[in-house]
Order: sequence, then structure tokens, then C-alpha cells
Amino acid sequence: MIAAEPVKQRLARWAYGALLRLLTPVYLLRLWRRGKAEPLYRHAIAQRLGLAYAPSEPGRLWLHAVSLGETRAAAPLLAALRERHPGLRLLLTHSTATGFDAGRELLREGDAQTWLPYDTPGAVRRFLQRWQPAIGVLMETEIWPTLQHEARNAALPMVLANARLSAKSLRQGERFAALLRPAAEALRLALAQSEADAQRLRQAGVGEVQICGNLKYDLQPDAALLAQGQAWRAGLDRPVLLLAVSREGEEAPLLAAWARLPVQGRPLLAIVPRHPQRFDEVAALIEAQGLRVARRSSWTDSPPEAALGADVWLGDSMREMPLYYGLADVALLGGSFEKLGGQNLIEAAACGCPLLLGPHTFNFAEAAELALAAGAARRVDDLQTAITQGLTLCADAAQRLAMQQAAQAFAAEHRGAAARMAEAIAGLLAR
Repeated sequence: MIAAEPVKQRLARWAYGALLRLLTPVYLLRLWRRGKAEPLYRHAIAQRLGLAYAPSEPGRLWLHAVSLGETRAAAPLLAALRERHPGLRLLLTHSTATGFDAGRELLREGDAQTWLPYDTPGAVRRFLQRWQPAIGVLMETEIWPTLQHEARNAALPMVLANARLSAKSLRQGERFAALLRPAAEALRLALAQSEADAQRLRQAGVGEVQICGNLKYDLQPDAALLAQGQAWRAGLDRPVLLLAVSREGEEAPLLAAWARLPVQGRPLLAIVPRHPQRFDEVAALIEAQGLRVARRSSWTDSPPEAALGADVWLGDSMREMPLYYGLADVALLGGSFEKLGGQNLIEAAACGCPLLLGPHTFNFAEAAELALAAGAARRVDDLQTAITQGLTLCADAAQRLAMQQAAQAFAAEHRGAAARMAEAIAGLLAR
């Protein structure tokens, strides 16, 4: 039995690698198609295969932040690491265009940025042989079987920072234990967001786990964007209800319900979709309900007169969430009204925006429960109830003020994860 287990793991990894090789042309075609709307996806496609890297010296700290949320969360961690290691040389990798674009702001002279290759043996080996980093730091949930196997073979210490693992993901991982458990075991260290995450990570096979908190509490909202949103709100003669970071399946029922409300006294509805490729789709949904839409992308500093009379503002801009939270009287948390696990609610709290959560917040379970306990957010059973409660809060300044103050206090109370994680990673760098 003991001898059979390594064979089973090798077979699982071989089958996984073979499947990814077969699917690589499909992935590349998908990238090219996505590049029509988001041109950055067509940038340096060969890097996805572990090819065409610029010359570089070994020994960098490699940090992988798959998309926008992880890249933003990495900012305070990198700042804390640079305080401890002023000469830090960074290799920053991503998988999505939004992450790559945001990552440019984290770079300093001498740093490098590239795409993470697909998780096939050849691509991963070429990537690691080319860069030869001193340590690898993966953000949040990015455990890849081939990458972990090749890193272990290369004696490269791998850290999972701001680590989280939901009960659902743990169950799914147990179904593919022959593939995923060795990947988890190959981690040198996981820096977990919560005690519950730490327990699940240990169950998944991670040997050393430390509880450090959530890096997203250490993110400070852009003060200029927040002030701009507040100024826009001051110029309106009606309250604003925001659907923040919405996902597919949430906008249509909200818009249908909104169209049935009496026009007289109805707040301005603002919708900010999670994915930029859906901006036109959501605009079409708004127009299909007979509602007048104003798109944020159609103006610069201040909304024009036509936008002031619109029924819905579509937030079709990137990296402006503090602006929208400053604009809103109340926000509904996107991703929580479908079985999608919710989006990051910490940024809304830091901006002092009262928040209504749907039933599905398993991606941010601890943060959601803490926010609810602090009075920074309220839980509702469904979208219709969220609309009803949102309208009530829009009309109740005293309740909103209490939630605003509670939200800011809640966000401030849980800061400090960046310093704790940087200390742990610096300890590995010093070995």
C-alpha cells in the first residue's frame, strides 16, 4: 500500500500534464480571442509556454498574483518586504490582463514582470530554469500540481501567502487527492488568513501553517478617488444604491426589479461589473429594461448633465472602486447573490460604505462574519430583500452613519497582516 501511493501520484500527475498539453492550443486560441477586447492578453504569448523571456540574473523573490484582487493584495506585502530588504529584486507573474496591468505599479527599477506559464512540465521547467528565483510566493489559492512538483525538484521554497481554502475547495481537493495533496505537501509554508483556513490547509496536506490575517485589511483606499466619489454624490439630488463587483446572473434580476419601482423618488442605481469583458453585456441588459444608462467611460472628471438624469450609472472603468464606494449611500456585495462566494468586502468597509451581503460569501467567510458582528454589514436572504433593505437604508441617514463608522473601525482593527507575512518570508530568505 505504501509503495502504491507514489505510483498513483505519478500517474495522476502524468495524466494531468498530458491533458494540459492537449488543451494548450485551446487555451492559446482563447487568449487570442480575449485579446480582441483586452489587447494585453495577446502580449508575449510565448511566455505562457515558458519561452521568450528577457535576460536576467538569478536569485529574485518571485511573487505570483493571478489577477487584479491578488495583485492589489500583494502591494502592502511587497512594501513590507522592501522595508526589510531594500535591495529586493522582484519577479512578478500573473495570469490575467487585469492583474498584469495593475502589477506594473508595483515594479521598481531592476524588477521583472512576466506571465506565469501553463502548468505543463516543459513550460514550468523552462520558467524555473530561466529565472532561478530564491523563493516563490503564491497569493491566496494558487497551488498548481506541476509547478509545486518542479519547485520541489529544484529545491525552491514555496510559500502560499494570504492563504485561504474554503470547505468546498477542500472537499474538491480530497476528490483529487493523488494530484493535489502532493502539491500542498510541497509548500514550505502557508500564511493563512484565519484559523479556519489554517485548519483546512493542514487537512489538505500543508506541513507548516501560520495564521497572519488578511492582507486586504492593509490596503488603504485611494484618497483622491474616494473624495471624487463623495463629491459626485454631493452633486446629486437623490441617493445612490450600488451593486459592487457584480457577477453574471445578478444584474438582470436587479434591473428587472428596479424597472418596476416608481420613478418618483427612486435612487440612482450604480452597477460595477467584476469583469471588463461584460461591460457591453451589462449595458445591453440595462437598456433592455427601458432604463437610461450613463457609462463612466464616457466622461472624465465630472458626470455630464445627461448622466445626472440617467436611471443607472454603469461603472465600466477599472481600478476605481473607492470612487464608487464614495459615491454610494449603500452597496450590495456582488458575487454573494449567486452561488459564487462573494467578492472582497474589506475595501468597501475601509471606504466606510454600508454593505448588504447575500447568502453566499464563502470566499470571504471570516471577513463576512466579522463585518456582520461589527455592524459594518447586514446579511439578507436574496436580492429582492437586498433591494428593499437598501432602499430603507438610503432613506435613513442615522442608520447609514452608524454603519459607516462601524465599517471604518472594523477595517482598521484587523490591519497588520503585511508585517507578519513579511517577517515570515524574510526568515526564509535569510536561510
